[in-house]
Amino acid sequence: MRISCFSYLLLLLVLSSSSWSALADNHEEFIQCLSHMSESEVQLVILCAKKTGMHIRVRGAGHDYEAGSTIGELYYRIAEKSKTLGFPAGFGGGYGVMLRKYGLAADNIVDARLIDANGRILDRASMGEDLFWAIRGGGGNSFGLVLAWKIKLVDVPEIVTVFTLDKTLEQNATKLVHRWQYVAPRFHKDLFIRILVSRLNSSNQGDGNNQPFNSIFLGGTDRLLPIMQENFPELGLRREDCIEMSWIESIMYFAGFPIDGPLDVLLSRVQLSTRYFKAKSDYVYQPIPEGGLEGIWRFFFEDEAQSSQVILSPYAGNLYKIQHLVYWDEEGEEVAERHISWIRRLYSYMAPFVSKLPRAAYVNYRDLDIGMNNKKGHTSYVQAKVWGIKYFKNNFDRLVHVKTKVDPSNFFWNEQSIPSLTW
Repeated sequence: MRISCFSYLLLLLVLSSSSWSALADNHEEFIQCLSHMSESEVQLVILCAKKTGMHIRVRGAGHDYEAGSTIGELYYRIAEKSKTLGFPAGFGGGYGVMLRKYGLAADNIVDARLIDANGRILDRASMGEDLFWAIRGGGGNSFGLVLAWKIKLVDVPEIVTVFTLDKTLEQNATKLVHRWQYVAPRFHKDLFIRILVSRLNSSNQGDGNNQPFNSIFLGGTDRLLPIMQENFPELGLRREDCIEMSWIESIMYFAGFPIDGPLDVLLSRVQLSTRYFKAKSDYVYQPIPEGGLEGIWRFFFEDEAQSSQVILSPYAGNLYKIQHLVYWDEEGEEVAERHISWIRRLYSYMAPFVSKLPRAAYVNYRDLDIGMNNKKGHTSYVQAKVWGIKYFKNNFDRLVHVKTKVDPSNFFWNEQSIPSLTW
């Protein structure tokens, strides 16, 4: 019996469940998730969806913090084979703690298998260098569906050193953060130090601020201490603050797991938290003055900041990147609006201190506040450029050109997907 395209698609929707891709125009029209599919089944779903006018949404493209293969699994498999190889991954796009030496995960992709809007399975050679360039930084769910990445592993020493130094306002945190802005971009490439600004209970001031300096060094403590003494003596790093471990143990450390615990925790696909959150991002080209930093700290005294964080991380071409985060657990629109309003006010406050014309943002911290495509109908190039130039700057035009060539009908669409000029 020959089964129709539409019937096969519906059959897959009935038989499949949870977590690989979703078909929806928006969450109100959500039909079902498809998982554990073969490449040929994925091809057929794409062809059927295109023929019937259904919208396919690849899981992970909405918020970009997770995908089909968890990064923990990748770390685990690498560690199974070698103690001196690693991969510079992390959050969306691969922003991780080894980026100062090795760049993003996207910089260490050597090939890919992709299904395009016509259902063809392409590799790097058959897709061409323009499309291969676009899928390594042009945002998810714009150009096709990536089935697999071929990655380049990087060298890591048998011993790395980590430390986390908590500094409060009472411990001169403002001056230390101000000084960090000048020295962090010039550190040795083996050294990464970020700052995690959050709220804490201060013994003298009640609710106050905490600025942990969180670091990894690709080497031992004996090498690290002289580098810190030469470049950032104000932090006061001591030998007893440092912990030596293997690279895979450092993965456990930064993930918040016990470093002496079982590594198979990295294999879990169970989401550890169902908290709600809103994220925004900025890039900083010039050091923020101490008065400006103190203004940031004041936001953390507000009720909505109980589970909030501002992360400052060195980033090539800038002094550093900022990720603004606010979390909440309660359900309800009123609660969500209070927390989202808080982070929007913080973002507004930051305007004088961050990049301008455009105010740049990191694409994998999706932020619909900066602009979005029309939910139905055509989105013009001019409209999309409002948000596109903030993520991609001058590369936006090249991404639009690639999109128009490989997906002119705009089959792969989301609220901030690259638009096609011909659709």
